[in-house]
Amino acid sequence: MSARDSHTPDEAVSFGFREVPKTEKARLVRGVFDRSARRYDLMNDLMSLGVHRAWKAMTIAKANPQPGEMLIDVAGGTGDLARAFVDAAEKARARRGGDSARAVVADINEAMLNAGRARGDDARLAWTVADAEALPFPNASADCVTIAFGIRNVTNRDRALAEMRRVLKPMGRFLCLEFSRPTSRPLERVYDAWSFNAIPALGELVAKDRDSYQYLVESIRRFPHQQAFAEEVRAAGFSNVGVTNYSGGIAALHTGWAV
Repeated sequence: MSARDSHTPDEAVSFGFREVPKTEKARLVRGVFDRSARRYDLMNDLMSLGVHRAWKAMTIAKANPQPGEMLIDVAGGTGDLARAFVDAAEKARARRGGDSARAVVADINEAMLNAGRARGDDARLAWTVADAEALPFPNASADCVTIAFGIRNVTNRDRALAEMRRVLKPMGRFLCLEFSRPTSRPLERVYDAWSFNAIPALGELVAKDRDSYQYLVESIRRFPHQQAFAEEVRAAGFSNVGVTNYSGGIAALHTGWAV
């Protein structure tokens, strides 16, 4: 039993800058995304000034999708990564043949999945309501697992990482894109000013929901720094763990292999 598993259900965990009972965090996070689902994609563009698209494109390039592969996109929301994965695999398939890649968008929040489905049907995609800590997929069923901007919202990261390791085939790839710590103090000051002032204001103006975006800003600050989270990934059993900073560490891509 791990140290985290031995904790009592009443243990306090972070929900932004607040401490809440461990049993309450999933419900509170679900409420944030219930409220933000309708404007989620627009707000991502506004909050990151569109840069999140470049971060996701670099993540997919690192994933190197191939024909016939299966992706599980955990906390996949509206399906950005899943769509990009199957599209990239289709380009490879056009060059050398094979079957189409497939992807499952797995998210605990049905409102987010519905927003993704509303963007258009794609026979290569499946949409599944699923908890990252208890994925409803067989062992060794995926060639690649991705999670983008979702791991910091999970109550028990060790359980979620273990589940993502479990569903990967031997030599399967794990890629986790998450907000992180700027690597220079001047950039950190600019980033803090933008985050704490502009993002909640944008949430209030565009999504009519300041509180959810205040939580999102705070949750980034409570997430471990790059090397600390890399240690968690190693502890989950991944090998060749790596970290690549994007935009001076505002975001970071964590990678590993299942062996």
